[in-house]
Amino acid sequence: MLLRNKRNYYLMKASSPLVVRSPQQLRDAIPTGDRMDTQRQLVDRLRSTFRSGITIPETFRQTQLTMLMSMIQDNEDQILNALHKDLAKPKFEAVMSEIDIVINELHYAIANLASWMKPEYAGTNLATKFDDCSVRREPLGVVLIIGPWNYPLQLLIVPLIGAIAAGNCAVIKPSEVSAATDSLMAELIPKYLSQDCYAVVSGGAEETKALLQNRFDHIFYTGSQAVARSILRAASDHLTPVTLELGGKCPCLIYGKVNMASAAQRLVWSKYFNAGQSCVAPDYVLCSQATRDALLPALRQTLEEFYSKDPQTCPDVSRIVSPQHWTRLMELLNRSRGKVVVGGESNQEDKYIAPTVVVDVAEDDALMEEEIFGPILPIITAESLQQGIDFVNRKEKPLALYVFSEESSIVNAVLEKTSSGGFCSNDGIVHMTLPTLPFGGVGGSGWGSYHGRWSFETFSHRRAVMLRGWALERLNSLRYPPYSEQKLSWLRWTTSAKSSCSLM
Repeated sequence: MLLRNKRNYYLMKASSPLVVRSPQQLRDAIPTGDRMDTQRQLVDRLRSTFRSGITIPETFRQTQLTMLMSMIQDNEDQILNALHKDLAKPKFEAVMSEIDIVINELHYAIANLASWMKPEYAGTNLATKFDDCSVRREPLGVVLIIGPWNYPLQLLIVPLIGAIAAGNCAVIKPSEVSAATDSLMAELIPKYLSQDCYAVVSGGAEETKALLQNRFDHIFYTGSQAVARSILRAASDHLTPVTLELGGKCPCLIYGKVNMASAAQRLVWSKYFNAGQSCVAPDYVLCSQATRDALLPALRQTLEEFYSKDPQTCPDVSRIVSPQHWTRLMELLNRSRGKVVVGGESNQEDKYIAPTVVVDVAEDDALMEEEIFGPILPIITAESLQQGIDFVNRKEKPLALYVFSEESSIVNAVLEKTSSGGFCSNDGIVHMTLPTLPFGGVGGSGWGSYHGRWSFETFSHRRAVMLRGWALERLNSLRYPPYSEQKLSWLRWTTSAKSSCSLM
C-alpha cells in the first residue's frame, strides 16, 4: 500500500491529498505497523480539517455534492466500463442501479439540504414557555464508509452523499473484490472532492483491519454478517456507533389470485438482475403446490424471453464477481437435495451460472443455510398463507420481504404478521430506489437506515438546544430550596403535559 498525491509522488505530507493504492506487490512490502501508522496520520489529518469548521457551511456542502454529481456525469463511460469489467454488468442495469440512483440521490439532497439543516423547533410547557427550544443537526466528525462489491458505485457513493450533506469528513473504503471500480474511485474522488476532507483507502482485509484500529465518529458498513461482527468488535473499542447494511434471505410469498405472467416477469427481473447478486433480491419463493405448478411454465417462458435459449451468450446476463463466489454458489447447488427444473448450467472460466430454478427444496436444504446471493431460486411449498408466514417468522428478519397477490387481504396479512427491513407487494427491489423511503434492515439484516433524508440523519447528531434568558426568576424559584408541598404542587402543574404547548 502506498499513499500518494495526485502527482503520484510516493510520499505523505500533512497538506497533500491522500489516495491509498494497494497493488498486491506494493502492499505486501509495507509492514502492518507502518500501515497502521500511516492510516492514523490520515485520520488525524481529516480530524484536524473537520475541527477547522470548513465542512459546516451549507455552501461548502452544496459545492461538494455538486462536484460529486459532476464526477459521475463526466465519467459515466469509465464507470460503466469498470462495472462491466468487474461484473459484466449490462449497460442498462448499470445505468439503472448505479448511475441513476446516485444521480437521483444527489438531486434530492441538493434540493432539500437547506431545509434539513434548519433547526427543528420543539414544543414547550408553561415552565419553559419563553425559552427557545429546538433540535439542531450537527455533523458527527470523521466517518468511515466501507462499500461492497455487488453495487460498487451506488452502495459506496449514496452513503457518502449523506456524510457530505451532514457536514462530515470521510474515509471511503471501496471493495477490493470489484477491483476496477475500486481503482476508478480512488482515481476520481480526489480529483473532484476536497482532498482535505475526503480520502480513499483501497486494499483488502489487512487495510480494513488497520483502518478499524482508528477512532471514527461513525462507521457505515455494507456487506456480510460475518464481517459486520468483526467491525462491531473493533468499533466497541472506541464506542463508535455503526450503521450495518447487511442482507439475509429475502422471501417472496405468492398466494391467492395472481396474474402468473406478470408475476413471473417481475420475479425473474428482480431475482436475476445483476445475476442475483443483490442484497434485496428474492432469495426464495413460498407458495402452494398448485401455484408452483402454474408458476413454473411462466418462469420458463419469461427466462427465455428475457435471456434467450442460451443465456450465456446473452449480453444482458451478468457474471459472478469472482471464482471464489462462483465456487461457493456451485457447492450450494450441488449439495442441495432439490430438483433443478430450469437452468443449472455453469462455466467456471466464464464465472457463469445460468438463471436456475430449484423445486422440492426442504427447510433444512443447503440452499436455505445462507443467503444465496446468486442466480439460483429455490421454490418451497407451503400450502397455506399462514404456513408461509410461519416459515418466514422462524428465520432471521430479512432485509426485504415480498408478497405477490391481487388480494389486499393477503398483502395486508403478510405486512401485519411479519417483520422486515423493507416491504413491497407485487414487485421486487424497486422500493429501495426511492430517496423518500428509508432503506435498511432490522435485527440480523442490519442496523440503521439511509437514502434521502435518512442518510442525512444517519450522519448527524440531533443536539437538544434550550436557549434561556434571565427573566421569570420568580417562577424558577419554585424549584429552589427550601422545598415545600406548595412549591411542588405548583411546579408539577407548570411542567405537566397538560400545560404543554407548541410554539413553532
